[in-house]
Amino acid sequence: MGKVVILNHPLIDHKMAKIRNKETDTKTFRENVNEISALMAYEITRDLVTHTVEVETPLAKTHCKMLKNQVVLVPILRAGLGMVEGIQSLIPTAKVGHLGLYRDEKTLLPHIYYAKFPKEVKGSTVLLLDPMLATGGTVVESIRVLKEQGVTDIRYVGIVGCPEGVAMLEKHFPEIDIYLAAMDEKLNDLGYIVPGLGDCGDRLFGTK
Repeated sequence: MGKVVILNHPLIDHKMAKIRNKETDTKTFRENVNEISALMAYEITRDLVTHTVEVETPLAKTHCKMLKNQVVLVPILRAGLGMVEGIQSLIPTAKVGHLGLYRDEKTLLPHIYYAKFPKEVKGSTVLLLDPMLATGGTVVESIRVLKEQGVTDIRYVGIVGCPEGVAMLEKHFPEIDIYLAAMDEKLNDLGYIVPGLGDCGDRLFGTK
C-alpha cells in the first residue's frame, strides 16, 4: 500500500503562501513553484536504493554509496514543467520524459496526445510531476501509460491535492506513493481545488 505524505515544513509553507496569493506575479509564482519542488525532492528521494562503490580519496581508498537506479522526471504537460527545474537542481543526473493529455469535452475523459520517455525509463525511479491533484483522472491515465512502458517504481509528486483526487488515485493504483506540499479542502463544481491557487499552468506561463 502506497503512502500519502504531506510535506509540512516552514520553508514550504512560506512559499505556499506566495503562490496562493492572487496578486503574485508570474516570475515570482514560477520561482516559488520551482523552490517548493526542490524542497520536496529531498523527502521524495529519502528511500532511493543505493549501491556501494569504491573510490579513492586524496588519502586512501574508501567505500561510498551512489544511486543504484536512474531517476526520470515525467512532467504532465504543461503545468508539470514548472516543477522540473527545482527537482533537477537536486538531482542533476535525472532524465526527463514528457506526457501530454487533453480532456474530451463530451466524455471528460483524459486522452494522451504526446508521450516521450528516455530509453532507460523501464528500470528507473519515475517521479510523475503535476502540481494539482484535482479529480485525479489525468494522473491515473498517466500512471497507466507509464506502467505500459514497464515502469514499476512510480511516485506521484504534486503541490496541492484534495481528498477527491487522492481517493481516485488510491482507488486505481493503491501502491503508488503520493507526495504533496498541501492537502486542501475540496473540489468546487468547476473541478478546481479550493482554496487552491487557481490554474497553475496559466499562472506559471502568464496565460491567465
